[in-house]
Amino acid sequence: MSEKVMVVGDEAAVNRSTDHSSVEDALPQKINMSTTKWDLRLIPILGCTYTLLFLDRTNIANARIEGLEKGLNMPSNGYNINLWIFFIPFVLIEIPTNILMSLPRIKPNIFLGINTLCLGIIATCQGLTHSYGGLLALRFLLGIFEATLPAGATLLIASYYTRREASLRFALFFMFGAFGPCISGLLAFAIRNMNGVDGKEGWRWIFIIEGLFTIAISVFVYLIVPDFPEKAKFLTPMERENLLNKLHADKGDEKLDLKSIPWLKILTDYKIWFPTLLFFCCDMTAASMTSFIPTILTELGWKAARAQVMSIPIWVTAIVCQVMSCWLSGKAGVRFPFQLGAISFVIAGWIIQIVYVPSPGVRYFSLYLLSGGTFLQMALLTSWMVNNLRGRASIAVGTAIILGLGNCANFVAANVFIKRESPRYPTGFRTGLSVACAGFVLTLIYVGILYLHNRKFDRKVREKGTDEIDTQKEYRYVY
Repeated sequence: MSEKVMVVGDEAAVNRSTDHSSVEDALPQKINMSTTKWDLRLIPILGCTYTLLFLDRTNIANARIEGLEKGLNMPSNGYNINLWIFFIPFVLIEIPTNILMSLPRIKPNIFLGINTLCLGIIATCQGLTHSYGGLLALRFLLGIFEATLPAGATLLIASYYTRREASLRFALFFMFGAFGPCISGLLAFAIRNMNGVDGKEGWRWIFIIEGLFTIAISVFVYLIVPDFPEKAKFLTPMERENLLNKLHADKGDEKLDLKSIPWLKILTDYKIWFPTLLFFCCDMTAASMTSFIPTILTELGWKAARAQVMSIPIWVTAIVCQVMSCWLSGKAGVRFPFQLGAISFVIAGWIIQIVYVPSPGVRYFSLYLLSGGTFLQMALLTSWMVNNLRGRASIAVGTAIILGLGNCANFVAANVFIKRESPRYPTGFRTGLSVACAGFVLTLIYVGILYLHNRKFDRKVREKGTDEIDTQKEYRYVY
């Protein structure tokens, strides 16, 4: 196709044959500016909040190894209930909080900073509770304040980058999430030696110390996190203008306010729901891994201390696969081959678990397949969805839905891994394989729909030309 994009202030016309080639390659050097300044301002601090989010979410698995269930006299299904009760508010709160953060009078640094502080306080209190009911209440509150962070962070990141740039930045952001369980295992190994300090069990110190980290980071969130690009004070007027021009050249005339928004159309947009369903499919594996990783590591003959450490390489594999694949997909301008490849690794991992190879080492290897394929998809799908949306309202709703409803897989995972079925977990493993296969099929259907749209759009461009096309409503999709 031939699309002409006018760049404000430079009177440059950019001609693109497809959306798979990057508009910034054709921009004048003045506009094709380095992203380093906002990379450093956005990714590290928002990534740290995501790391802490996963620490506070997954440290319950480490605490379980150190005697959480016995310490609070939990019923047989008490651990599973603690997992899924967290996600009830997490799913329900995401969309309204993301819309709230998009309002012009709301400052992202204040909004996210306060929520991070509250999250840290509640996380710390998990180590101070003396009853099973108290832990349930804290897990519910944890879900409320944690819901604001991932969707809000992805909305802010999406606002600063072109479609080509976004893929790697989302990978780096989600990389910090994989650091969470990785660091959690290492910290749990160190903190468990505090058993008996101040009369508290080791599992309590896991919650307390990791919660205090979150409280400390909330100060830096307030001081460092910037506003949206059009109001970013850390940029010079020239840098801000050039950034907005580059974003306009890549995404067209995006609507930034929330007035006269067709909310029903946004809420029923298939470009939001297909990635969300795919995210659900991959998150089923991510949520499940926390349930059976300790069991497999224990079967290898490792005691709790070594089991904590041996979980770390699994998450490192997830980080490497995530960053490399998203970088390559951004360079190539395509998403679906990497998505299908990742799902194939996950399917192979689940098959190994179902067959239940006698050698625990083979089952341990399958965890690398599962982690590498799963966490790659999370970053890829979020980037893919954002690439195909226009306007802040759409992106705010989209990121909230994919990270909110997409996480509903945790409800399933928390109930299909039944303790009495350990260590084979037939219900859990078969459910995981079925959901992964469904994700493969859904990906093929979604790519087909996007391909047909692009053919229709290209035909319209040839007939009418680009001048008569509203780039806010009609544009070429990335697949």
